[in-house]
Amino acid sequence: MRDPVVSDRTKHVVRAPGARRTGRPALVVTLILMILGFTVSPVTAQPAAESPTARLEHLADLSRRSEQATEALHAAGMDLEAKAAAQQEAELRAAQADEALGVARADIARFKPTVDKLARANYRGARTNRLFAVMVSDSPQQMLDQMVLLDVLGEQTAREVDGFRTATAAAAEAAAAAQQAADEARTAAEQARTLRDDLQRKQAELEQQIEGVLDAFEALSDEEKAALAGTPFPPGLDAEKILQHLVPGSNGAAVRAALSRIGSPYVWGATGPDQFDCSGLMVWAYKQVGKALPRSSQAQAQGGVSVSRANLQPGDLVIFYDDASHVGMYVGDGNMVHASTFGVPVKVQSIDRFPFHSARRY
Repeated sequence: MRDPVVSDRTKHVVRAPGARRTGRPALVVTLILMILGFTVSPVTAQPAAESPTARLEHLADLSRRSEQATEALHAAGMDLEAKAAAQQEAELRAAQADEALGVARADIARFKPTVDKLARANYRGARTNRLFAVMVSDSPQQMLDQMVLLDVLGEQTAREVDGFRTATAAAAEAAAAAQQAADEARTAAEQARTLRDDLQRKQAELEQQIEGVLDAFEALSDEEKAALAGTPFPPGLDAEKILQHLVPGSNGAAVRAALSRIGSPYVWGATGPDQFDCSGLMVWAYKQVGKALPRSSQAQAQGGVSVSRANLQPGDLVIFYDDASHVGMYVGDGNMVHASTFGVPVKVQSIDRFPFHSARRY
């Protein structure tokens, strides 16, 4: 399934920080942001008189909302994939149940002539027991021959009658299973269709939010953009110092992979290798060591093994905010590597910069 976030339109509007656009009517931007509930100036995304701090805060607010929408979109995509798989399984069960019903009905058709003949014979008063053979026999040999024939006919008839009963029961069971499987397949298809519609709605909303972020970013000066991007490491720390304290193993290797992406731009829905969103960086880093992580930060917060904040180790995922909408990778000494937000490259920051939610070890 194609990553639902990176649609053709989103690919078009997501550009590297610093790219400029011309000719976009301010009125259209204002209407989009008003629809999303953002309070902005009616003329431009950021009034010229607004302070640099206010402009950065405005961008941070828009970026935060877009990140929440992105992770919600990832989660919706995962739900849709699960429902589509359930639909396929239900449809397969329905097809198998129909096949079993066809086999049972064929068995009924095979045994039915014998059962019908027996029913007609009994209705006409036919006598097929040993006493009847004695009464109609002209000689002892004829009597023995008739009795042997009756025994054979009796065993064959009994087998076919038993087969008819078994086939009839199997047909009834198969019919019930086929009906249940068909109902389940129909329900799964309806659920998948509902989720698909919801996914499209979320994607449209995200694309509108991305427009707001881009407009707010373009309103920044070069100095403000540089301040937003910041430095790749906290003061006194660099990649070599982090790597010196890593313990050998796959999680340490995942940290190495994530650190190798320092400076890569944040792009909504991206999973590398050259651009990322927050959960996409985690997916890519652990993929390099052969581990598959869920796509959304919420799903990542449910996988692996729970770890307390006091017992964090390099490679653990640290989840933030009440809705688990941001994730980074712990690198030691209270720091993490993460794809923060639009305009901020992949970097190492303190985990204290965000409201801690939980941690997971994979």
